[in-house]
Amino acid sequence: MYAAVDLGSNSFRLHIGEAVAGQIHIVRTARDPIRLAAGLGPDNMLSQEAMDTAVRCLRDFSAILRQHRLDAVRVVATNTLRVARNADLLVPRLEEAIGYPVEIISGEEEGRLIYMGVARALGRPDERRLVIDVGGGSTEIIAGAGDAIGLVESFSMGTHPHSATYFPGGHINADAFETAVNAARARVEDVADQYRAAGWEGVYGSSGTIRAISEVITRNGIGDGAMSLPSLQALRERLVDLGHVDAFDLPGVKRERVIVMAGGLAILIGVMQELGVNTMSAINAGVRLGVLSDLELRANRLDRRDQAIQDCMRRFGIDAGRAARTATIAAKLFDRLAPQDETVKPHLLRASMLHEVGLSVSHTGAHKHAAYIVEHADLPGFTAREQRLMSAIVLGQKGNLRKVREALAVPDLAKAVLALRLAAVFMHARIDAEADALRLRMKGRIEIETPRGWLRQHPTVASWFEKEAAAWGEVGVNLQVVQAG
Repeated sequence: MYAAVDLGSNSFRLHIGEAVAGQIHIVRTARDPIRLAAGLGPDNMLSQEAMDTAVRCLRDFSAILRQHRLDAVRVVATNTLRVARNADLLVPRLEEAIGYPVEIISGEEEGRLIYMGVARALGRPDERRLVIDVGGGSTEIIAGAGDAIGLVESFSMGTHPHSATYFPGGHINADAFETAVNAARARVEDVADQYRAAGWEGVYGSSGTIRAISEVITRNGIGDGAMSLPSLQALRERLVDLGHVDAFDLPGVKRERVIVMAGGLAILIGVMQELGVNTMSAINAGVRLGVLSDLELRANRLDRRDQAIQDCMRRFGIDAGRAARTATIAAKLFDRLAPQDETVKPHLLRASMLHEVGLSVSHTGAHKHAAYIVEHADLPGFTAREQRLMSAIVLGQKGNLRKVREALAVPDLAKAVLALRLAAVFMHARIDAEADALRLRMKGRIEIETPRGWLRQHPTVASWFEKEAAAWGEVGVNLQVVQAG
């Protein structure tokens, strides 16, 4: 059983699901419309009240999670925490409240999870589809076929900022609505041709705002009663005629959500016009179902992150054989160092596969280029925190260690850095198998024990060991190389 917690800009939501016969059966849901984005000031600082409300919500969610026996939990945060300048103050409080790490995911990763959720709900493996999600702080547009994602873009326009900018105080008129629609069109016009070229058989709207718009149109027979451009335009005219969101009293949407719906409607009309979409279907699937699907894939050893590593290797022309050899040696050395936290090992293996990615930029300072790429590349499935961790390991693969002093303060990360440094040496010296003869210890100091006469057989490695001793010495760690008695 898995749990997904989505810290959205409009609402915080929780899904608990169980995989049954190829489907994910939702056994518990919770939602709190805390309107986190409304707590952002002009300086992109979250108010104390907004942060306190978010913490209280996650305490409530934590109580729900404790009622279930869960195999994995993932908490993801989207646009508001991406842009909030004081997110670093809030995230630790949120993690303490819910008891799990909070991942601030990129807009592109949000889009991929949305598409995964929609694809899982639809179960149509051959359908070419377009998915649009108009959220509280951002809008994601994804094109794909079946489970495969072709295009994904995230735009920093959402229902809250759009409503606040174009309908201040809840006032709506025709000119303001037209401006709001054109602003949305302008944001997506650069990529419109790419999406049109991709083509689609079905178009789906996955956000709560789109579902609310669909509910209003269907229940009140607005336009043709479907999620078509004529119906959206008819709803727009209804809002313009009323002149203020407080005058809107049609069933299908709560009064406090009308202002959110107005901003979302303007964005949706603009996106559909620019992409040439005439009709779409609202679907109750998105980030949370995507997260649950991703957790299930990881449990079945079908981790998207491994595919992302392979894609990155191909993109930058990494020698797969050299990378695999380095990763194999690093894994053996790391095991010999007796780590306490096994969760570090997968990051070491993936860092090892990408440790030479910087060669695509320049041989000079390649490890620095590699660290930058690993931290900032678009790697589906990875969190920013995971990429920073891998980047630190990659950065520490050679040269002085002062630049990764912070990572070395964590014992198992220090062991990962040592393992990759030695693995790179052994890979270059082509002594993969003979590295098995070494014994390693790292506790306060580093001790490398070699068989008698081994260093005479590998003089280049002896030279590298001298450099390693100097590098570790600079950060206060004594490295000794001894021969077995």
